[in-house]
Amino acid sequence: MPRTGYQHLVHDYYIERLRTIRTQRQARLRTIRSRAQALHYQKQTRSAIRRAFSPRPARTALNARITGEISCRHHRIEKILFESRPGCFVTAHLYLPKKTSGPFPAIIGTCGHDADGIQANLYQEFCQRLARAGFAVLIYDPFNQGERDQYWHLADKSAVTSCTHAHNMMGKQLELVGEFFGMWRAWDGVRALDYLLTRPEIDPTRIGLTGNSGGGTVTTWLWAIEERITMAAPSCFVTTFLHNLENELPADSEQYPPGVIGAGLDMADFLIARAPEPALLLGQHYDFFDRRGLKEAFADVEYFYDVLGAPTANRDLFIGPQGHGFSRHNQEAMVAFFAFHAGLPNPISITKPQHLRADDLNVTARGNTIDAGATPIYEWIGQRATAMAAKRKKLGTVELKKRLHSLLHMPKRTGIPHYRVLRPLRLEGSTYARYAIESESNVRALLRKRLADPAHGHTLDVERELKLYLPHISAEEEMLQLDKGQAPLYGLDPRGLGESQPEDADFFAPYGMDYMFHGHALLLGESYLGRRVHDVLSTLDLLVGEGAKKIHLHGRGQGSLIALYAALLHKSVGNITLENAPLSFASWCQTPLVFWPAANFPHGILQHFDLPDLYRIVKKRLSLVRPWGPDMQPLKGRALKRALKEAGVDK
Repeated sequence: MPRTGYQHLVHDYYIERLRTIRTQRQARLRTIRSRAQALHYQKQTRSAIRRAFSPRPARTALNARITGEISCRHHRIEKILFESRPGCFVTAHLYLPKKTSGPFPAIIGTCGHDADGIQANLYQEFCQRLARAGFAVLIYDPFNQGERDQYWHLADKSAVTSCTHAHNMMGKQLELVGEFFGMWRAWDGVRALDYLLTRPEIDPTRIGLTGNSGGGTVTTWLWAIEERITMAAPSCFVTTFLHNLENELPADSEQYPPGVIGAGLDMADFLIARAPEPALLLGQHYDFFDRRGLKEAFADVEYFYDVLGAPTANRDLFIGPQGHGFSRHNQEAMVAFFAFHAGLPNPISITKPQHLRADDLNVTARGNTIDAGATPIYEWIGQRATAMAAKRKKLGTVELKKRLHSLLHMPKRTGIPHYRVLRPLRLEGSTYARYAIESESNVRALLRKRLADPAHGHTLDVERELKLYLPHISAEEEMLQLDKGQAPLYGLDPRGLGESQPEDADFFAPYGMDYMFHGHALLLGESYLGRRVHDVLSTLDLLVGEGAKKIHLHGRGQGSLIALYAALLHKSVGNITLENAPLSFASWCQTPLVFWPAANFPHGILQHFDLPDLYRIVKKRLSLVRPWGPDMQPLKGRALKRALKEAGVDK
């Protein structure tokens, strides 16, 4: 069946919400007139950022060592290996000028999404420019870039061949244990600074920070949370959250700090958090990070700095003439900005940077930290999940439901929702009535009913007992596979599934629209999955309001999780059939790769309970059919028996 115009439903819902928050924020910002008002706003901003970037781990031994050295004409490079957390090895290069003596002003370099990490030609170039200008530079590899491939030893790495896909894999698993991958990325930077400040050649009063693209992200985040850094120049990242959303631009998992939009913040606030310290915003004319948003962000920064009475030189904007990237123009603007604020002479221009080979630049013996003895991040996640399970107290049914409601950030339901009667459709010999359930604002959940009489497609007549099907992807397609003898049968597409699915491309793509909506729910401090559950609960309210006394739920795949949560949160649910359901979230933490979409990972759920705790509550009403493992494939044999036992069910 051709789409009937609902595929932009979820996108427009989030755009409307972000526009409202943007308008409110702009009005609030422009009412700031005094230094006292500015400092109060800044304090609230810092508090919201601190909440997003938590929990912070304890500082542990860096166990830093120099594994080699390269001598160049104007500088030398030390190869550094340190541990940002126990067993979490970070590879880095320390560039030190040759012709001047310390203590040097220093710059921390953060890498963008380049598979080569610190060895990429672009990053070698900006480090050389800074070193020639008189700076020491410490640049380090991010996760799954350069020498930090966490999946180095896996036979099949097709799901994580891109560093960005790997980041999203790590990010969604970390969500289950209540962690934010952006904090892991920022913490590497904090510990890089800790190492840098152990060096006697470094002047701790002149520490800068720069990076491009994904490195611009980490620069922006790290600048806001690390006050020992005295100047910053993020490149090709800063815009507004709204521009990214409107332009259908998904971001990495580390680029969705939980709750910051819900707290009323935008990207500019990460710069405002450190006002009036020197900050340069860099962009490109043809960048996919919208330059309109960059200019808007800079206008906010400039306004705030003016209120504080900051020198004009302490904030600046430079937009290069190219597309996305840390071009020579942006590098030179960055070096000049830092040189001015560090009190160095005008920098010497470098026309031919030197590009060294990986064989020369490798910090570890074979170019990989896991091979060198590091612990992969997914093993840490597994250990954390196990430790949480050991500490969890068994919750009573009432308390467990309350915590589930809280974890899913369920909105308040206000009564029986309004519904529209849509045109019926004919599929494979059966007629289906269609209804749009207005569950929230402009959101509509799409309900179908398989009719015994084709003439009854223009009203909603609800039976006393019925079955409601919740799909993995699409109720329309999946209901065709169900026994036509089942009557009455309804099927519901919660937001973003089936008829309101936002795109025809692979639903499971790591950077699809479904993933982007999940990320924006996190930014709002909410749960996209929780909103889908809300659609179901609203539909159940409607069906009960129209005469239903008992509603049996049948959920498949993603729909099985939604059905389980709905069954726990609505008293009118009878029997529950969960087809292709996962049996535990813990199992998603005990494997390197999980193929379930990110929206199914409730943030912090394993701090409180796991799926087996929920299954035990509904055990007498529950039927599990062909459970799926982390790879979204049926569990079989011993693996199935073990999983069923762990889940506390025997069927």
